[in-house]
Amino acid sequence: MTNDILVVGAISAEVRAAVTGVVKDLEEAFNAHDAIALSEQFALEASWTNAVGRRLDSREAIAEFSGPALKGFLRDAYARYDVVKLLEVVPGVIAVNVRQIPTDSSGTPVEGPRGVTSYVIAQQRDGWKIVVGQNSAVDALPAD
Repeated sequence: MTNDILVVGAISAEVRAAVTGVVKDLEEAFNAHDAIALSEQFALEASWTNAVGRRLDSREAIAEFSGPALKGFLRDAYARYDVVKLLEVVPGVIAVNVRQIPTDSSGTPVEGPRGVTSYVIAQQRDGWKIVVGQNSAVDALPAD
């Protein structure tokens, strides 16, 4: 994760750490091909649209889709997730922009599709969780 994060709003260091921690945990789960750990970063009633445009509603649906995907067509996929912007929507709700860089299993960047992702991460009873997400595949990452 990058240290160059644009922060908009009065987001405390504690909240920044919690929200970027969700993204880091999501990255680690993706790279471990662990569908359960990946889905646990989402709220129970989350809505996630993946890079091919499929909407998944609920943590359970995300886990059910991710298991076969991470063991199947994504089994050799790895990525680095760089948080580039945090925007406080209201207290307890943060919009997050992330760049996804494909890597090899050791974390070295490689050629391949990149992604830009938007998350809404909100404080829930069980911690900070993704409540809404949209993943978009791109040929190249745009300049800011």
